[in-house]
Amino acid sequence: MRRVATVRAGLLALALAGAAIAPAAAQAPAPTAAELVAGNLKARGGAEAFAALKNVSFDGKLIFPGDFQLTYKEVRAEGGAVRVDAALQGLALVQAFDGKAAWRINPFEGRKDAERMTDDEARSLADTGSIRGPLQSAAGDGSSITYLGREDFDGTDTYKLKVVQKDGDEFVYLLDPDSMLEVKMIETRRLRGALQVTEYEYGDYEKVGGVYFAMSVESGPQGSSQRQRTIIAAGTANGDAPAGLFAQPASPAAAK
Repeated sequence: MRRVATVRAGLLALALAGAAIAPAAAQAPAPTAAELVAGNLKARGGAEAFAALKNVSFDGKLIFPGDFQLTYKEVRAEGGAVRVDAALQGLALVQAFDGKAAWRINPFEGRKDAERMTDDEARSLADTGSIRGPLQSAAGDGSSITYLGREDFDGTDTYKLKVVQKDGDEFVYLLDPDSMLEVKMIETRRLRGALQVTEYEYGDYEKVGGVYFAMSVESGPQGSSQRQRTIIAAGTANGDAPAGLFAQPASPAAAK
């Protein structure tokens, strides 16, 4: 009987110890925004890998609702320059930002000459085409970063971060707690005076030049079932990307 009593006493002591430990574990301090950004930077490949990227290019396809597909090529360069070409049957939609101004050619709207994009559109293109992206650029461009707690995304209890740029544009990121990579982003900005909210979902991460990039991106207006998908088949780091690639071409009239 004494042996049984001793065992019971030992089990009771272990149970009480476990009860004391559980609340302490539950009350572990929440991560700071800076810690989460640092974790994401490490997961993406680290500061040295980013610094070594002078440019990066992606080739794939752009798929619209109804399975309407275009070939897709994007080139991003340090300094914020970016160019996107989406083509179908010899017609190529071009959007580019040279680091200061943005322009487009849209033959699908009957326009063959390059036209200047608005400042709002230029900022949007520069943000989505940045090598680092708004989250990793925030520390150096004066943006604020706030940790908003946890949020469920497809059954995963993600970390939620909010980036607010100096011009007021906002980006809310959800980070996978295991990989620390972005799985979703909600972008809120004003275009032509109207508030626009766009959702992006990221997947199929692969390394390009030592840095992880999403090879699958699904995007569309918040609350809409109409989404477009960008599927990347190949990525290349530090290829040929001259400044002229991003510069707006002169119109035929100005060239005469």
